[in-house]
Amino acid sequence: MGNVRGIKEKDSYTLYAEGRIDSANAAPVEKQINELLAGYEGRDLVIDCTELEYISSAGLRIILRLRKQYPGLRISNASTEVYEILDMTGFTEMMPVERAYRSISIDGCEVIGQGSNGIVYRIDPDTVVKVYKNPDSLDEIRHQREVARKALILGIPTAISYDIVRVGENYATMFELVNAKSISRLIQEEPQNIDKYIDLFVGLLKQIHSTVVEKGELPEQKETVLGWVHWLEPHLPKDQYAKLLALVEAVPQTEHLIHGDYHTKNVMIQGDELIMIDMDTLAVGNPVFEFAPIYLAYKSFGELDQARVVDFIGMPWDTAQYFRRETFRRYLGTEDEEKIKEAENKALLIGHVRMLQRTIKRFPDNTAQIELSKKYIAELLEKTDSLAF
Repeated sequence: MGNVRGIKEKDSYTLYAEGRIDSANAAPVEKQINELLAGYEGRDLVIDCTELEYISSAGLRIILRLRKQYPGLRISNASTEVYEILDMTGFTEMMPVERAYRSISIDGCEVIGQGSNGIVYRIDPDTVVKVYKNPDSLDEIRHQREVARKALILGIPTAISYDIVRVGENYATMFELVNAKSISRLIQEEPQNIDKYIDLFVGLLKQIHSTVVEKGELPEQKETVLGWVHWLEPHLPKDQYAKLLALVEAVPQTEHLIHGDYHTKNVMIQGDELIMIDMDTLAVGNPVFEFAPIYLAYKSFGELDQARVVDFIGMPWDTAQYFRRETFRRYLGTEDEEKIKEAENKALLIGHVRMLQRTIKRFPDNTAQIELSKKYIAELLEKTDSLAF
């Protein structure tokens, strides 16, 4: 027998549906709902389906009548079975419907990838899960799934999430990656093959950067970087801010794909196939905006404490520096150390802009890092006339 209870919170009302709602009990359930809502004058109504096992067409008609009274009606915590009914009958297109997500544990699981938004764990030989740091990350997850599908259609080898779950209070996405290992892990296991993995890493990066996206399909990374620069205006001398702004504004806009968080824990190898993970930073723009976070990940994070790079990338410091230098050299296709250094300085400048903005915003007491990034920015601005690669 279906049962409903209700709780009023500020300007909204939540109905908690339990058991089954079908033709046998729809009338008394609707009467109970009307009694609960008597005197409620708000427009927002939530039907929480955590304990709802089944709903028939008779129950769906109750929802339709409620929606006429309460245009802000939404349904939350629908089980897979209830969600499928709502989806098949078109209710997911009429109103917001949120699924209930099963919970999993990551206790004892290996960390195989990480970025600014989340950490990727291997659950078993076939499955990995990305746990988002932001507890309210459903919009981020939907964005990542959307851009990952776009990347796959464009020919970029990409892991596609097949499920959304909960890990404690956080949301996470599940991926099937059968016996896949990150390039970081493979270099740990096979240090003698590091040059092979650098070539694979650079080859995939060139494939990404050669992919053209229709204008407006993905965010422009240049706009993101300009946001960092504008944010730093109160924290930089006026002349430095003005030149930095002019340099970024002068970078030619391009619709070529960039990953935005490209490092060896986000590139997996499954058999002979390279697969990208952690696609939420996918954007378009000049390669300098790609190499800035690469420089940060492999060098700048560890300039005050080398252990930070070791923990983040999963390589010894000296190995990480070799990997970084060779990535630049092989990507640029030159042995000219002056050209390599010029490209590195451009990436380093944008990297420290990001580092400074992030540190002041999140860790304002980290004065050592703030002063180091300001020092780099001042020195690099003096010798930089263009950021474009």
